[in-house]
Parts: sequence; C-alpha cells; structure tokens
Amino acid sequence: MPSWFEIVLRTLAAIVILFALTKVLGKRQISQLSLFEYITGISIGNIAAYISLDLDNLWFLGMVSLGVWVSVSVAMEFLTMKSKKARDIIDGKGTVLIKDGQLLKKNLHKERLTLDEMLEQLRKKDVYRVADVEFAVMESSGEVNVMLKKEYQPITPDVLGWQVANEREALTVMMDGEIQMEVLEESGHDLKWLEHQLEKRNLEQEEVFFAQIDSNGELLLQTGEESKQPQSSQTKPKERVTMLIEQFEAELLRLERLSRNESDRRVYQTAIDRFQASTKSLPDQAIKP
Repeated sequence: MPSWFEIVLRTLAAIVILFALTKVLGKRQISQLSLFEYITGISIGNIAAYISLDLDNLWFLGMVSLGVWVSVSVAMEFLTMKSKKARDIIDGKGTVLIKDGQLLKKNLHKERLTLDEMLEQLRKKDVYRVADVEFAVMESSGEVNVMLKKEYQPITPDVLGWQVANEREALTVMMDGEIQMEVLEESGHDLKWLEHQLEKRNLEQEEVFFAQIDSNGELLLQTGEESKQPQSSQTKPKERVTMLIEQFEAELLRLERLSRNESDRRVYQTAIDRFQASTKSLPDQAIKP
C-alpha cells in the first residue's frame, strides 16, 4: 500500500475515532475546560497526529493510548462529581478578585492577572468602574464573573414588585423560504394564517429568509435583503390597550381564585368590581380597535 494512501486512511480513521471519543467525553470538553481537561485535549490531539502521520509499524499503540486517556478523563469527571475535595484539587477553586468595590492585590498576583487584564474582563461584563462591583470572582475555568452593588444593578419587575406573564421562547416558523410545519402547529397557527400574513406584507413564501412568532403572537419576518424589508405589522395602540386591560382583569381573577382566605378574596373581588366599573365608563373608541 502506498504511504500517502495509508496516511489518508489513518487520518480518516483518527477523525472518526476522535469524534466518537469526544462524544464520550461530553459537552464540557468543548466548552469550559478545567486544567485536567485542557491537558487531556492537547494530549489526545498529539496522539491523533501520531496515528495519522507516523509510519511506524506500532502506530496502532496510539489507539491504546487514546483509550487510556479517555478512560482516565471520564474517571476523573465521575470522581469530581462525587467528591468536593477531589473537585477542588483537580478543577481548582474560584478566586475572589474584588470585594466591596476593592481590588484584592494578593489574589490578582496569585492568578497572575494584571490590572489591564482585570479591567478588560470587567469591560466584557459592561462594567467600567471598579467601585461599582460588589463581588468579582475568577472561576476555575478562568472566566471572571461579576456582581454589581445593589444600587447599580438593573431594575427588574421583581424589584418593583410587579408580576409579569411568563415569557415564551420565539418559535422559528420559516427558514430559507421553507415552512416549519411542526413549529407552526406548535404555535397554534395553521398554514392559511401564515399565508394570510405573507399576503398582508406583499411577500411570497420564497422571499422570506427567516420568520419567527414571538411570545405575544406577533409574526416577525426577514427577507435578508436591505432593499426589500417586510412591512411592519406591529400591534396598534388601541389593540395593545385592549390586550393589557384583558390581561390585568385575568390576573385579578386568577389572584381571587388563589386566595387563601375569605378576607383576601373580598379584597380582590372589590378590586375586580372597581376595575370593571372603570373600564365600562371609558368610551368604546378608547378601548376597542
């Protein structure tokens, strides 16, 4: 067998074997690597290169070496899952770099992290003042995670005491002009509805590059061409007001049903009566589309 042909066969075999072994190692091996996993990745790559190119008659021993490395790596993962001490030794511990807005010089030197590198990591988290940071830690993977002080954290509905509806993931119903029928049915719509929406925007099916239905049931279309953007079909203000009124009334009714005692139930019932009375007093044109 010619040497070049043998190398081709062995390289293809190495690719297949590496793919199979990577599946065994799991997704962690291709995401955030621990120190041991980093060493394992380098070693497996070197062994695979040896299997592909070395014309030595003992090249098959590389397969044995690959099997040993993968077996040890899998064993280490199970060990770290079972033992906290083993996890601290093999994967390492997180290191606190900032506490109460103060940089910890000793820990920065321990991780061999310069001030420029530290500031770069903060900028990646959209933080530009060290004093704004309550807590920053370098994880065992080398990533720096940051928690801002309370006064600098974004305001959320939970902080304001608001209750919001559950968010649903956007469903992709069209890709490259092809309709994803299963996803469309999952969204609660049918083909006629989609065709009607395309007709409203003066678009043919083949012209749609990408389409999603968001959590509000709105169809978002993209043609992929700057020269031909689909017409917007955003909800009109009157329709939005009507929808919000219905959602608020439904939330009050839900809270009434979940009341733990008669006193709470009466409070919600009073609020519902007042709300319904106030909406009835509004002009029809103000709440109807």
